[in-house]
Amino acid sequence: MKKKEDRQKKIIAWLVKNQKAEVSMLAKELNISQVTLRKDLDELEKAFIVRREHGYAELTSLDSIAGRLAYHFEEKTAIAAKALEQIQDNDTIMIESGSCCALLARQIAEKRKNVIIITNSAFIADYIRSYNSTEVVLLGGTYQRDSQCLVGPLVRDTAANYHVRYLFAGTDGWSESTGFTNRDQMRAQAVRDMAHSAETVILLTESEKFSQIGTVPLNIKNLPKAVITDPAIPLSAQETLKQQGIEVILA
Repeated sequence: MKKKEDRQKKIIAWLVKNQKAEVSMLAKELNISQVTLRKDLDELEKAFIVRREHGYAELTSLDSIAGRLAYHFEEKTAIAAKALEQIQDNDTIMIESGSCCALLARQIAEKRKNVIIITNSAFIADYIRSYNSTEVVLLGGTYQRDSQCLVGPLVRDTAANYHVRYLFAGTDGWSESTGFTNRDQMRAQAVRDMAHSAETVILLTESEKFSQIGTVPLNIKNLPKAVITDPAIPLSAQETLKQQGIEVILA
């Protein structure tokens, strides 16, 4: 399994850099057989990361959440694996939309049993639809086409019917003064609304986000929370987060 994961990470990294490749050329470039490469591409296509056409392979559009899965894929996969450690068989959790969150949902579906995932992400519901090990509860709301998630007052109303230990959420940025942020007001509000139903909020994000600032603060300062990120997070950000009572977990 580890060898397959390593191969697929190399395939994704190559396509992130070069966007598109002929399958025969890519097999030679990565020193693997075309048969093995096609099997890996089949799996990556089912995961919505790669699109195949007429002997070529290319990434899904980076404008979509499926395409964003490929960006920093190795870091996001490690973050999702670390988050998975918090989840046991038969748990019920909430997961907000986002690429790290989607990879977590897939790992839950692959490695845990009888977990109920409550989410506002239509993408996640579709992403793990083929797994019988996981039940998905999709919160109501207004559908955002770009993010493929549900937002608005119905998210708050439907989330209020549940109480869970964890909400896993993404973030688009962070600053010392505003904390975690989002680019979209409606998505930020959805995180706040879902957070009211959780005992603990765990934010999943690659370290790059700590050099970016979104326009809308998440404003979940009063809730116990942790952040799972990769080791490249700046030390200054780590210290600030710890001073604010936020646990920093490195994947």
